[in-house]
Amino acid sequence: MLRRSKRPGTLRSASSADVDHLAEFARTRTGVEAFLEPRTAVTETTVVLVAADGEWTRRRVDGPSGAASFAKKHAVPLYEVAAVGYPQRMRDWNARRKQSGA
Repeated sequence: MLRRSKRPGTLRSASSADVDHLAEFARTRTGVEAFLEPRTAVTETTVVLVAADGEWTRRRVDGPSGAASFAKKHAVPLYEVAAVGYPQRMRDWNARRKQSGA
């Protein structure tokens, strides 16, 4: 019988793999900006990184202070999604991928 390491409904916090993924994305793309998504009942605080071409990725972070630390360390501007929304280039990238069947 398989046992879960956490109770059902327990939120998963950020891991070093999450932060490593974000760092690699920021390091290997140009014009990266970070967008802070607040914690919800279902998901911990997350950051969406969006590159100049609209490519994006999302991972959990250790709260708003973790997002701010990440942004400062990697010289990436940080915005609150609730205040500014997502950039148009992100929506355009999603539309291009959908059209290409990716």
